[in-house]
Amino acid sequence: MTTVERKGTFKVEYLQNVEKQVQEKWEQEKIYEINAPKEPRKSPDEKFLCTFPYPYMNGRLHLGHTFSLSKCEFAVRFQRLKGKRALFPFGLHCTGMPIKACADKLKREMELYGYPPQFPEDQGEDEVQVEKDVIPKDKSKGKKSKAVAKSGSAKFQWQIMQSLGLCDEEIAKFADTDYWLDYFPPLAVQDLRQIGIHVDWRRSFITTDANPFYDQFVRWQFMHLKKRDKIQYGKRYTIYSVRDGQPCMDHDRSSGEGVGPQEYTLIKMKMLTPYPAKLKSFSQKSVFLVAATLRPETMYGQTNCWVRPDMRYIAFTTATNEIFICTERSARNMAYQGFTSAEGKIDIVAELKGEDILGAALKAPLTSHSTIYALPMLTIKEDKGTGVVTSVPSDSPDDYAALVDLKKKQPFREKYNIADKMVLPFEPLPIIDVPEFGNLSAVTVYDRLKIQSQNDKDKLLEAKEMVYLKGFYDGVLLVGEHKGKKIQDVKKTLQKSLVDKNEAIVYYEPEKTIISRSGDECVVALCDQWYLDYGEATWKTMAEKCLENMNTYHDEVRKNFTGCLNWLHEHACSRTYGLGTRLPWDEQWLIESLSDSTIYMAYYTIAHLIQGNSFKGDQPNALGIKAEQMIPEVWDYIFFNNAPFPKNAGIKKDSLDLMRREFQYWYPVDLRVSGKDLVQNHLTYFIYNHCAIWPDDESKWPKGVRANGHLLLNSAKMSKSEGNFLTLTEAVRKFSADGMRLCLADAGDSVEDANFVENMADAGILRLYTFIEWVKEMMATKDTLRTVPVGTFNDKVFESEMNLKIKETDDFFNRMLFKEALRTGFFEMQACRDKYRELCSEGMHRDLVLKFIEIQAILMSPICPHVAEHIWSLLGKSGSIVNASWPAVGEINELQIKRSCYLMDAAHSFRIFLKNYLAGQRAQKGKAAAPPVEKPTIATVWVAKTFPPWQSCVLTTMKSLYDKHGKLPDNKIISTELSSKAELKKYMKRVMPFVQATREKMDLHGVQALSLTLEFSETDVLVQNKLYLENTLDLEEVSVRYSDEPDAAEKMREECCPGQPYISFFTRPGVNIACVNPEAHTGLFTRIVKISSGDTVTKLCARIAKDTKAIKDSQSIKLYRYEDPILGDRKMPAFKDPTMDKVILPSDASFEIDVNCQKIFAVIGGFKYELGGTLTYLVENK
Repeated sequence: MTTVERKGTFKVEYLQNVEKQVQEKWEQEKIYEINAPKEPRKSPDEKFLCTFPYPYMNGRLHLGHTFSLSKCEFAVRFQRLKGKRALFPFGLHCTGMPIKACADKLKREMELYGYPPQFPEDQGEDEVQVEKDVIPKDKSKGKKSKAVAKSGSAKFQWQIMQSLGLCDEEIAKFADTDYWLDYFPPLAVQDLRQIGIHVDWRRSFITTDANPFYDQFVRWQFMHLKKRDKIQYGKRYTIYSVRDGQPCMDHDRSSGEGVGPQEYTLIKMKMLTPYPAKLKSFSQKSVFLVAATLRPETMYGQTNCWVRPDMRYIAFTTATNEIFICTERSARNMAYQGFTSAEGKIDIVAELKGEDILGAALKAPLTSHSTIYALPMLTIKEDKGTGVVTSVPSDSPDDYAALVDLKKKQPFREKYNIADKMVLPFEPLPIIDVPEFGNLSAVTVYDRLKIQSQNDKDKLLEAKEMVYLKGFYDGVLLVGEHKGKKIQDVKKTLQKSLVDKNEAIVYYEPEKTIISRSGDECVVALCDQWYLDYGEATWKTMAEKCLENMNTYHDEVRKNFTGCLNWLHEHACSRTYGLGTRLPWDEQWLIESLSDSTIYMAYYTIAHLIQGNSFKGDQPNALGIKAEQMIPEVWDYIFFNNAPFPKNAGIKKDSLDLMRREFQYWYPVDLRVSGKDLVQNHLTYFIYNHCAIWPDDESKWPKGVRANGHLLLNSAKMSKSEGNFLTLTEAVRKFSADGMRLCLADAGDSVEDANFVENMADAGILRLYTFIEWVKEMMATKDTLRTVPVGTFNDKVFESEMNLKIKETDDFFNRMLFKEALRTGFFEMQACRDKYRELCSEGMHRDLVLKFIEIQAILMSPICPHVAEHIWSLLGKSGSIVNASWPAVGEINELQIKRSCYLMDAAHSFRIFLKNYLAGQRAQKGKAAAPPVEKPTIATVWVAKTFPPWQSCVLTTMKSLYDKHGKLPDNKIISTELSSKAELKKYMKRVMPFVQATREKMDLHGVQALSLTLEFSETDVLVQNKLYLENTLDLEEVSVRYSDEPDAAEKMREECCPGQPYISFFTRPGVNIACVNPEAHTGLFTRIVKISSGDTVTKLCARIAKDTKAIKDSQSIKLYRYEDPILGDRKMPAFKDPTMDKVILPSDASFEIDVNCQKIFAVIGGFKYELGGTLTYLVENK
């Protein structure tokens, strides 16, 4: 179990109560419902439309959904604060196979196992089995499919439904697909409302023909796509589910999302007579071992072929009456690509083991050898290719390693009855010249990496990476009719030549294993189908232009889009199974789920006017429009500038003008947020389809896409089966809405995987609760805060720092770097407040405290809106913080901020010096430990006006080199330059460490780190803040001196430099005295206080108050001495009269001490009075 257990829930419950109250207020005010104004838009920047791919309605939303949509949520709230009309609509997706497949599974399970089903213990009808090594291993894919991760360890659909907390009676209803559409959408909205999401719910809807308005919209879209020749019909190689009897698109898969068909050249190696024993009955037929290769150009170098001795192969008859030998898995693919007489039917004539065909003589195309042989290779896998592998040892490190092994190991040959003539005469044939590796590239890298055998898997993988791509891009053919040409120029020509000669066939299979949601392994089939002609030159050019002008926020996302546009081609857009909209011109087909979800953002702009506040559009709407009235001409009028008014629709012109105005105002989409795995499909289709529907109106093309990584939970992949999973509603229950939101913002912003850490969420809850309580305290005590005009050093610094944080946070929100915005806008804002509170010995200024609270509430409101709204009300502000304006950036006095940072850095270093001082020297071995160091009472801070001469020389030289090169050269050049300086000879061991330290300062402060002086007076800063230094170091006095003063020690001159003051500590000699409070029930105790010569009564009272929290004001303390210093404290005290036999010490009295005699004297009016060992202190008005 990865999730973290924790104690106590009071603070979470407190925040949840705040959230409930705030959400009720927002609901009453309908604060997120926003319409387009009547006036046309004056500029593109006055509005902000952001959208999120509508989630699929086959379960509850989880934390992964929430992480991605939180980017929209934070952005829309920020843009609204910036004065824009901001809209975040949210739809719910039901199109496709998953709901239908799940409903059908439930029906099947009830038919097979009764109601409620009694499942067998040892099987899972539709359990998905996926081998680990065939799952796509790129950054955008996890180890488990989404379906497996969500369903946990459940084997049956019924069990999956039970894991959602549903009872048997309820589950049975889900056998009807319509029940899914009624059950999960309201729960999704309920869950999202819990987090206070900034969504105009009037614009929500579900997809499929259950919503006739949306159904008409999708039909309109596809009619235009067909009219514009973006949709074609024909046979295409497509990932296909045999069980479902239709193409299997990304959203229909339980594993293998993003995987497409891989083209191979199927090399036909004709078997020569005599045939092996198990094939002798086919001696009158042509028998071929068929091998799938990605490199047909290397067939010139074949020396043999490989089969695995223990692998199962089949021989089957093809449509051309030939016999192919391969694995049954590959034959299954071939059966759907026209290889067999009947589609999907394999006419198996023999079942073989690999050992049955070892040693078979073969004739292979292109090779110079008239005969090659089938030889054993033990590492061939069944899940890729045909199980038969062509061997080209000149250019394949694997083939060369296996051939060398076979030549070396006679017992291995004998085991499989391989004669020497089948192996020993065959050497690698030079066929391709590869720069750096010569004409036998595999042999070269084999020797270079010192590969020992075919079992050196890591080295062989490295060898392949070294030669394969270089061979393709830079290799030159040395043989054949294309001799002298580059491989990349002739590869397709060679393939066509082999196919034309009937020596090869084009063959496809999935790049990796793909499992459909129905549970079967998919094949590549040659299907008659409707497909979107992505990749068509004109359309692709438009998509590239759209991408060029689009903000992708990360360079990697742009590169992924570019790569996808380069490889993407035809995408099947139709199927026969599932839920969705029918193709308008061929209603036997349904439009698949990735194709009906590309421009629906346009539907959001008018959905609130026709949906009637219902998911299915089955309630009366504001305009009285019916779905059947939404004919294509109506959609044209709404979405196209120059479309004529549709007089035959029966809809008022005012109503259509209203819808047109909404669309014209809100479009284009300013921001689309999604997980990075959708770049390769949905997001690229999103670009393509906007270009297709609005080809002549680029103003409607998308403006921005923000793709994020996946979300880890406590550094591990979310998985129900591993107990590391949180639904949205569970997360809100556990962390509150704002606690969760804060942690989501902190989880990460890049395209790499983010990490939701529960400990961070708990810490966030504490911070939010503490901030609310502090605000309450400030509002209750604001009249006690300082009110004189703002003007102290710390006031000015605090004001400048608040302005700086406003500016930085604004920038990070604009760049959608929410982790950084949280850092500057909350964590660092809080740190500025804490520093101000710490430095203000005279107390914080009321106006600045109230200003801070207001700014902090606004800056945090996009991320933690409920807490921000609550604080807004505590400030007594009218209206909602949602309608507030982003604070204006005032003056930022960077010099003052630098002075303050210098002070804090200096204080930090002084505390470290103090810690080291108190630690004393370690006792040497065999010697007694040194006595503990007495706590110091005074300190001297040494400040340097300039650097020591040798450091000045180094800095001057580095500045000169910086000016010469435009940047700081590497240390080798700097070292050479400095070694020629005579004044540095004595310090050479210290020079380069100083250079490196200066480099690191430059990373933080830029070229200013090379300056010989600071921009401000260190002495002024330290003297102005002496009281703070005395308090933070617990000293009675701090003095500031220059390191070049005559009595400064040599160490001070050497250690001290501008920006790095040095501090030395001292302890004044003194004598301890007991200060006793004789009053009963006061909670004031005896204090042992040290008195030194020159101390005053005022100072002594301050020391007592400092050590006693109950005493708020040292001036309330009155000190008394005994009239009899010897016997006074030995008499029985008079509790009712604590001042009996005592004399008050006036505040202007001072003290003298005799350290040798350990005596203390009070000096009053020129007279000295011995005090003995005890004083009495009383506190007035405690």
